Amino acid sequence: MKFSQNKLKITISAMFKAVLLALSIGALPTMAAAQGQFSPAVYVNDGAITKYELQQRILLLKALRTSGDLEKEAIERLISERLQIQAALQAGIALSDADISAGVDEFASRTQQTGAQFLANIASQGVAPDSFRDFVKAGLAWRQLVRSKFSPNTNITDAEIDRAISLRATKGSAQVLISEIFLPTNTPENTEISLELAPQIARLSTVAEFSDAARRFSAGPSRQRGGVVPNWVPIDNLPPNVRAALLTMKPGQVTEPIEIPNALALFQLRALQETVAPALRNPTLDYAAYYIAGGQSAAGLERATELRGLVDRCDDLYGVAQGQPESVLDRDSLRLNEIPRDVALELAKLDVGEVSTSLTRANGETLVFLMLCGREADSQSEVSRDAVRQSLVSQRLAGLADAYLDELRANATIQNP
Repeated sequence: MKFSQNKLKITISAMFKAVLLALSIGALPTMAAAQGQFSPAVYVNDGAITKYELQQRILLLKALRTSGDLEKEAIERLISERLQIQAALQAGIALSDADISAGVDEFASRTQQTGAQFLANIASQGVAPDSFRDFVKAGLAWRQLVRSKFSPNTNITDAEIDRAISLRATKGSAQVLISEIFLPTNTPENTEISLELAPQIARLSTVAEFSDAARRFSAGPSRQRGGVVPNWVPIDNLPPNVRAALLTMKPGQVTEPIEIPNALALFQLRALQETVAPALRNPTLDYAAYYIAGGQSAAGLERATELRGLVDRCDDLYGVAQGQPESVLDRDSLRLNEIPRDVALELAKLDVGEVSTSLTRANGETLVFLMLCGREADSQSEVSRDAVRQSLVSQRLAGLADAYLDELRANATIQNP
């Protein structure tokens, strides 16, 4: 069969159109799905929050282990953030990419991760990095707006600082019941396994599940009782990062993994209750560590048991160490935030004169016989007036910011499509 040149062009053109039509028809469901994904979920003034943004925020809340009605929480937060961004833009506030990256790093540091590590972690749970950056951007812009708008209204008097310091000395604290898991990182192989296990354990939500994981995976002696720390622990005895995490959690929730020497530590909150005892804030701890060869072998633990019967107070350890190298006994008096994390976590569980044998050194070859000698609160003279002033300023700004956001909501047009 022969075609003229014109007929050939017409035939090729027709075929091309047919192929495009077929491709278009095949793409219709995908295109429709994409259009549906980016359709409005709610209008906020002249802008819209899309269904995609809502889905992304729900995934982020899940990644951060937020409880409750996640869809309702997500939409409420997104509306607030949209109002915050709109107000910041009207005030001429603009953020650079460097500002947002620094904000991501700061948020990630609360979970003992770099910004890149945190973004990779939530990406594995379906959260797009740009979605999280939008969340950070809203917070940073709002913070700048609040400071520029309300800082002149936050003058703090000396009398207010004196009153705050006085209340600080008498204000009650809290105590917690916790369970613990220590995943070993003493070898590259153990580190790889622990890094894979830790996020899975952090997502557990029941005491039974956590106890089962502790018996199976924990490297600490408490694994025999399912990771349970049997006694109430005063919240102020714990390192600041652990304390801050537990105070924002509900019973059953688990902290993010916390790096300590040779391990990743995870803690589950079982219960929290207020106490009338004054808060110690950043106490000074006097403690002693006597080192026993053999680690947690039968011989090492037998020697530790023998020592428990010989010493009633830290000073008795000097007699035990007499004639041995100086390195066999350490005695320190340090602020809580200056103490190595693993040591601080063990001391938190102890009363004065009590002993822990949970820690080892030298890759497990040396057992640490750790004894708490004393615990003292900060004196009022050591309280930084500047720190108290900044705390009061932050509280006042937070109150003004909440009132301003309520005003923005009251004046906004918020409606469903």
